Amino acid sequence: MNAEKLRADVPALESCTYFNTGASGPNPRHVVGAATDFLERHAFEAPAGEGPYTVAFDALEAARETVAAHVGAEPHEIALTRSTADGVNLVAGAIDFQPGDVVVRTDLEHPAGTLPWDRLADVCGIEVRVVETTDGRLDLDDLKAAVDGARLVALSSLTWTHGTRLPISEVVDIAHDAGAQVLVDAVQSVGQHPVDVHEWGADFVAAAGHKWLLGIWGSGFLYVADDAHDRLDQRRIGYRSVTDPSAEGYEYKRGGQRFEVGTTTPAPYAALATAMDTVESIGYDAIQARVERLTDRLKDGLGDRLLSPHEYESGLVTFAADDPEATVERLAAEGIVVRSLPHPDAVRASVHAVNTADEVDRLLAALE
Repeated sequence: MNAEKLRADVPALESCTYFNTGASGPNPRHVVGAATDFLERHAFEAPAGEGPYTVAFDALEAARETVAAHVGAEPHEIALTRSTADGVNLVAGAIDFQPGDVVVRTDLEHPAGTLPWDRLADVCGIEVRVVETTDGRLDLDDLKAAVDGARLVALSSLTWTHGTRLPISEVVDIAHDAGAQVLVDAVQSVGQHPVDVHEWGADFVAAAGHKWLLGIWGSGFLYVADDAHDRLDQRRIGYRSVTDPSAEGYEYKRGGQRFEVGTTTPAPYAALATAMDTVESIGYDAIQARVERLTDRLKDGLGDRLLSPHEYESGLVTFAADDPEATVERLAAEGIVVRSLPHPDAVRASVHAVNTADEVDRLLAALE
């Protein structure tokens, strides 16, 4: 597999110029095919064969192993979730927050990384400290001042607002020294850059497959470090959460698997595993090199309108426009898909390896 072959397998790219992968990636035929193939096998063959539960659980475990290998984890450390927001909420709901407990976040977070803490502030009386940033950059001295007495630091590995990479390993060291756990939203990283959760050292990492991995909706995962769950007060439980659901009493599985409670379709995870295999077949070196060339071309053409760093950090390119929402609508009418952002009030183009130089030039010409 290479970028050109992958592009040829994405039907949406036949009818539009798509620069919105940071919101939702256009799906390749073979990734969707992995989901539909599983659904047909599960619905048509499994009842008279191995049985629907055996086929489903085997598929879930296979997907878990693929996810774990892709992000440098062990399979038991991975929970299969529905989305990044689902993973963030699983962690938020498993901490026994008390009035006055502190959660620290940046002002760069997606609503998936802000709303759970706002809700806990309302119902549990926690304090949410927001570390202000400049141009998508986090000042570690400001973070050190904010984490004093905190229970949790929640932040993104790659900002959806500017496409900047945050220094996760350094953040983890600062938070752990202060006695706080760390939850990372990595949804903009997986599929763009190699992720090694053990190297980061975070307690929890949440992500999903429907963006840069080009997986389908409904496929997410949550990494839980081996010692992280010892500080949780988990309430959710089901037959898939425990070591022996038929035993008298119960014992949670260790790691991420304790967050999986019951019956779910493995179809999105079959697609996720296929999408991860595809990314690895192309190789992150090749993906990053191609995206860097394309984003350099776009940034050079944007000139002073550019709000993201000029040097390559990711495929997310944010730029100023007089009326961002109107600009997005006008481009859509010309068959070019981008999105507006609330903070900053700007337009964002997501450049992936399936894009081409001609498409970048088309976007620049349309902006003129």
